[in-house]
Amino acid sequence: MVAEILESLAPKPGQLAVDCTLGYGGHTREILTKLQPGGRMIGLDADPVELPKTEARLRELGFGAESFKAVRSNFAGLPQVLAGEGLSGADCILADLGVSSMQLDNPARGFSVKLDGPLDMRMNPQRGVSAEALLKKLAPRALAELLGDNADEPRATELSAALAGRSFGTTLALARAIPDALPRLSPDEADQTVRRVFQALRIAVNEEFSALETLLRNLPSCLKPGGRVAILTFHSGEDRRVKKAFQAGHRSGVYSDIAQKVIRPGAEERHGNPRSIPAKLRWARKADAP
Repeated sequence: MVAEILESLAPKPGQLAVDCTLGYGGHTREILTKLQPGGRMIGLDADPVELPKTEARLRELGFGAESFKAVRSNFAGLPQVLAGEGLSGADCILADLGVSSMQLDNPARGFSVKLDGPLDMRMNPQRGVSAEALLKKLAPRALAELLGDNADEPRATELSAALAGRSFGTTLALARAIPDALPRLSPDEADQTVRRVFQALRIAVNEEFSALETLLRNLPSCLKPGGRVAILTFHSGEDRRVKKAFQAGHRSGVYSDIAQKVIRPGAEERHGNPRSIPAKLRWARKADAP
């Protein structure tokens, strides 16, 4: 949804932008091009494995230190990052809440439901507990709440009775145990259930909702007057939080304008990139200074 993001943020030469979720750097590259000449971009990512690779790619494309800086940080730390750079706010802020392709396609990271690897799922493998450790220590009731809150899983209670407290050393071990616990499901239903369970665990392992809520609270103070923010979400729990925060900010006058309807990827993009199908984009514009 690059074109939709660029339209929502409207970056201009000389402005300052922040990509809160650097990932592979695709969005950053497109926004940086619009910021030239004279503009600057800061890219945040908590992943110590992928961040140096993306920074190197952007350097090879000609974006030097004067136009781009990579910072290892979760987006919840955005105010601290800006303060550390001596900046009062940004003109454009982007957050793409999807898991990057590099993480999904690397079995060693433990995100994939199709590729075997350790059941980890940590965006930053150097901190926190893995999905395996979390699942092993959860009681059935706690796991059922997690599956319901993080993925709207309709069979949370039944699944939790079968999975809670067990040790699954690999992604495929867990992926195979889920349909075994629900033998009446069709293959398509089982596949969707597996994806929801993995999603719920990933959100919990990385405390994604907590980080998102912190970002949403901090956004107004991180934007310059008239600045714009765009957030790309991939499931209802994220989208609800973004929608409510933008609506509340609009009612209070913090935001002068917000997206009235969610923006979805077009048919061509959905066909060419199936991972974009659940994507929802919302934007907001901070009110001008009095």
